[in-house]
Amino acid sequence: MSFSSDIKQELNKTNSLVNKENVKFELIGYLISANTSVIKEKNIRFSTESDYNINRFSKLLSNLEINHDIDVNGKTFNIITKALDITKLTFLEIKENEIYLKDEIKYIGNDVKAEERKRAFIRGAFLGAGSINNPENAYHLEFVVSNENNLKILQEMLKEMDVQTKALITKSRYSIYIKEGEEISKILALIGANKAVMQFEDIRIKKEMRGKVNRIVNCETANLNKTINAAIEQIGAIKKLQKDGRFNKLDDNLKEIAILRIENPDMSLIELGKLLKEPVGKSGVNYRLKKIVEIANGK
Repeated sequence: MSFSSDIKQELNKTNSLVNKENVKFELIGYLISANTSVIKEKNIRFSTESDYNINRFSKLLSNLEINHDIDVNGKTFNIITKALDITKLTFLEIKENEIYLKDEIKYIGNDVKAEERKRAFIRGAFLGAGSINNPENAYHLEFVVSNENNLKILQEMLKEMDVQTKALITKSRYSIYIKEGEEISKILALIGANKAVMQFEDIRIKKEMRGKVNRIVNCETANLNKTINAAIEQIGAIKKLQKDGRFNKLDDNLKEIAILRIENPDMSLIELGKLLKEPVGKSGVNYRLKKIVEIANGK
């Protein structure tokens, strides 16, 4: 199974249906998903290829004593229920063969019970038509909903729960997505996927560590290449001065560092400075070698 399927399976197993208000809000989340459609304003159909997801949806309806039928079309499971029964849930209305959230859902409060209902609603929206990439490859979590009105309300609710999201709206698709690892982790914790949070964070930490190691290695490689290139340039300048007879005209301090560089091509500037009769630091060695290169180049 995919990482997304694993999370949905965990949510189906670990979230009880004892609190009827929470059940109602999770069902509302399902109903605004892109996998829910209205048939001639009389019936509501939810479709999925996931057997445990169709079972979850069926349990929500049964818990609220809403009659429904299940049929199978190839690999797709469908639940059909009457639109009239769905509109009894409040916060929902059907217009032009689409389910719309009413603005009243924004004002359910900010106490503990209201927060639980918001979590249930967001969980339902994710179970209905949400997805998440395998974090080993890329960070991407997405909710796909039925229309722009529902998208805006879901996005506002996520913002209230301190989750930052972005929206993508086209003629045929309304989606909310997150690409930041920390925000995705918040969402998973919010909807109750605790096992998935631990797995996601473990992968995220390992990826960040690999990234840091790679940056350090790249930085060290760049510095090493810079040092090697500088040493090659210095040695080339010294040999040029020796060849054309200008070497003996150099000041004694320049001759001394030049001879040490020729004898120790791989040595760092700090190490070279310690070998001088009168030791100097890195900047002093660098100054003398740069002077030799300038003289060799006729500057």
